[in-house]
Amino acid sequence: MGEACHTCSGTGSWAGVSLGTARQRKRRWLQAGFFVLFLLAPVLDIFRYDLTLDHAIFFGQAWTLGLDPLLAGKATPLEATLNIILRGFLPLFGIVLLFGWVSWKYGRLYCGWLCPHFSVVEMINGLMRRTIGKASLWDRERLATHRPDGSPLPKSRGYWLLLVPAVLGFAFLWAVVLLTYLLPPAEIYSNLWHLSLTRNQLLFIVAGTVLLSIEFMFARHLFCRFACAVGVFQSYVWMANRHAQVVSFDRAYAARCKGCNNSCEDECPMRLKPRSIKRRMFTCTECGQCLSACEQVQQQRGQPSLLSWRRGQSALQESNR
Repeated sequence: MGEACHTCSGTGSWAGVSLGTARQRKRRWLQAGFFVLFLLAPVLDIFRYDLTLDHAIFFGQAWTLGLDPLLAGKATPLEATLNIILRGFLPLFGIVLLFGWVSWKYGRLYCGWLCPHFSVVEMINGLMRRTIGKASLWDRERLATHRPDGSPLPKSRGYWLLLVPAVLGFAFLWAVVLLTYLLPPAEIYSNLWHLSLTRNQLLFIVAGTVLLSIEFMFARHLFCRFACAVGVFQSYVWMANRHAQVVSFDRAYAARCKGCNNSCEDECPMRLKPRSIKRRMFTCTECGQCLSACEQVQQQRGQPSLLSWRRGQSALQESNR
């Protein structure tokens, strides 16, 4: 028996709110929460690697490989080896195993639902679309001027006044936060507030801001699709499982796509074609925006969505094509 993810398919409603809308609302809250965690993790000593101490900090505790006793002559090589395995290899292996299992079943779920970089990508996409009518400067065709629910999408060159500061602001924020993962956050924020950054701290922030600004403005999709090791790892693991969750297109009713203006493609943050087969959706983030778009378009026609999440035997329709 194939398994269809009916609760996530984007059809129907719950408490007067469409499932697609409720799903996206939940996803936005998760993204916002994880973004805050990304910002505060170093400050609260939840996790960071302190170069001044030369070891990691995990929930306020020093996380080392336990080699100091060996260097001091107070431990044997065997004890040091056990410390490396218990404190280094096993935790890392556990994290990779858990992450791999989620990727095996659901693909780039982390990217679409948690990744702080991807949330910035989506935000810039929205501003870009309102500014020039396209999600990227290098897109050839303009996107539809209306949302899938039929509401008009305002477009004005004046949005450049929001787009450029947003790109620069998030690039600067990222550069500063990344530095706090490597050096004491209190020192970085104090030096920043008093304009007394060291030469190396200033170089790191300036270089990071410049590089990230270029990436956010011109190549954010390319980075997510081809340069992000975490994302590519998820994609390869996902592709190896033909039964993994996948966006499925009901081709038997493809004629109902007429007059839709490719809303599912316009809403995809990764610039993919959701009606394609699985291997052409290699970098799908499982964000579900295409499902929500199709639901809204078809709902106006009194019809169910043509796109849905499928897994198990049902997923073979897209995996084997």
